[in-house]
Amino acid sequence: MAPKATDLYRSSNGDRWSLIQGEPGGRQVVRHEANAASGGQVTDMEVGEFLSIGGAGPEFAALEVILERQAEERAAQD
Repeated sequence: MAPKATDLYRSSNGDRWSLIQGEPGGRQVVRHEANAASGGQVTDMEVGEFLSIGGAGPEFAALEVILERQAEERAAQD
């Protein structure tokens, strides 16, 4: 299965965060794509590591909403 990207947040300065699912081993990662002015670097971070930062930004809130939905969908399937 090819990895699936779900947009989490795009900042007004052009930074972008996405949830990447379908990585080998069932991993989910948060991908941060810096804006061009900052060099456009792309960084992947495991979801748990990303959440452990404890940020209060909209990218963290969006990820939590998606993870809650995933948990509800799994519970409904059980």
